[in-house]
Amino acid sequence: MKHETVCGLDIGTTKTCAVVAVDGPSGLEIVGVGEAPSLGMRKGVVVDLEETIKSIEAATEKAERMSGVHLGEVFVGITGDHIRSSNNRAVVAVSGEDREVSSGDVRRVIDASKIINLPGDRQIIHALPRYFTVDGQEGVSDPIGMAGGRLEVDTHIVTGSSSFITNVLKCVQRAGLEAVGLVFEPLASSAATLLPEEKQVGVVLLDIGGGTTDIAVYSLGSAIYTATIPIGGNMLTNDISLGLKTTLAEAEEIKKRLGAGVRDGESEETFAVRTLDGRGTKEHTTATLRQIVVPRVLETLRMAKQKIIENVPRDLVLGEVVLTGGGALLPNIGAIAEDVFGLPVRTGNANTIGGLTDAMSAPQYATAVGLVLFGVNGDGDDASRMRRRSGALFNRVQRWLADLWT
Repeated sequence: MKHETVCGLDIGTTKTCAVVAVDGPSGLEIVGVGEAPSLGMRKGVVVDLEETIKSIEAATEKAERMSGVHLGEVFVGITGDHIRSSNNRAVVAVSGEDREVSSGDVRRVIDASKIINLPGDRQIIHALPRYFTVDGQEGVSDPIGMAGGRLEVDTHIVTGSSSFITNVLKCVQRAGLEAVGLVFEPLASSAATLLPEEKQVGVVLLDIGGGTTDIAVYSLGSAIYTATIPIGGNMLTNDISLGLKTTLAEAEEIKKRLGAGVRDGESEETFAVRTLDGRGTKEHTTATLRQIVVPRVLETLRMAKQKIIENVPRDLVLGEVVLTGGGALLPNIGAIAEDVFGLPVRTGNANTIGGLTDAMSAPQYATAVGLVLFGVNGDGDDASRMRRRSGALFNRVQRWLADLWT
């Protein structure tokens, strides 16, 4: 990548986060971070343009101040219930007289895989190559230079609603920034938290944000299924607020401190909760909290599991579940997820980039950090292939963004 500075912009339901990284001699290193409350988004969709613009401006201003870099181009995270994914296959004839696969052939076959029946109000966000096939030989990760007459590709295609995407891009543009790429957020989170070995064996990533829970399933090194559920941590805060008859701020604090309450067999605790008017407190037990929290957490995890069962081949082996996003910090959520999925569960911290403080490697920043990595490496599965294609990728992104605005 030619740009020395790369910026990721995660416009979430709870917070907007900008991350600035510099591509130095020893690789990417984070040099600036900015965060601001997000008031104009709901479940990954813009509901107030002005508020969203303000939060983008506030977050990028802080990141600029910390890094000493003026931000111009950003990779923007996108999510929402409007996102859909599918897998597609395409084939082209190798064009050269020497029957050697060129980068042009790879571009042509990926472009051919994007020819799908799409309603007029939808756009392709990603067409990620899963693997190539050369003259019947499957499982090729990089076909360039191989001899053959027939090149096929299996791609994972992610699409979104044009109007929702346009509203996000309008906010970015009016905040004085240029979106050079859009990234579906769980793919960004995966780039920051998953190891290549995990993607190879088979892994489920659940990115539990404030307004949505994003799903990414990887097998044999690449994404095979991605989706979004319109339930997140904010709904849980709302449940606690209603159940304990307290303010949202107090409910959020209780959620972070006690989460799903104690596990079965452990002793119950009593804790004080401020009343709605803020003048007094009332005693509640962790058993009461558990009755509020556990059903909502179970509902979210079971919805995710059901989507995976319906859309992923039954014979696919999955090795573990990785929880990231702010919801991954909910006390005891790992044990509940293990019960639901019947798989080992770990917390996904961003760990694949330099300059990270302990605070920035926390799960709630995985998407923002991953946007920087995705911006440089694509899905992070094969950086060399992505770099060879980077010029064409940026041209395609710019053409696609231009089409949106016309």
